[in-house]
Amino acid sequence: MLETKRLRLRRFTRSDVDYLFALDNDPEVMRYLNGGVSTPRQVIEQEILPEFMVVDPARPQFGFWAAEMKVSGEFVGWFSLRPLPENHFHAALGYRLARTFWGRGLATEGVRALIRHGFAELELERVVATTYEDNVASQRVMQKVGMTLVRRFRLTLEDLRGVDTFHTDEVEIWDGDDVEYALEKIAWEKQHCDS
Repeated sequence: MLETKRLRLRRFTRSDVDYLFALDNDPEVMRYLNGGVSTPRQVIEQEILPEFMVVDPARPQFGFWAAEMKVSGEFVGWFSLRPLPENHFHAALGYRLARTFWGRGLATEGVRALIRHGFAELELERVVATTYEDNVASQRVMQKVGMTLVRRFRLTLEDLRGVDTFHTDEVEIWDGDDVEYALEKIAWEKQHCDS
């Protein structure tokens, strides 16, 4: 379990299915992921939640965390930190928050906690995150935690169908690009020495 000033990040359990269903059925939450299409409950129960519950015994510090408010216990959304297959000293961040919690700095708070966890405890060298170029709010989170834009790219239809954090039979191809932000451990350490 990880904690921040306001959040508790814990591992997912089967009882989280209703939370994920509500989250993935808000068209605004899913707008930049699959064009706002709802995720069927069966897919959440049989594919997404089991994936979120997997903890690799060889690397248990990585995975998906359900985020809840420390004081009230309300489900906020989720965060993830997963090693990249091509370099185990690099990891990808992910996050999705319920709309009722947008605009409160909670995404930034959770991402900062995972970055600190990755660099200070897991000895990662680099953390990356991606989003659609029109998702300005998500890019702002990345910028606030010190990440910088490293590339623009286009996901293929095959790439989109392989994403395991959402599901739809009708994958939408965006007109624009996706963007990748990154933060190197050296830059993160410098930020913390200077502050």
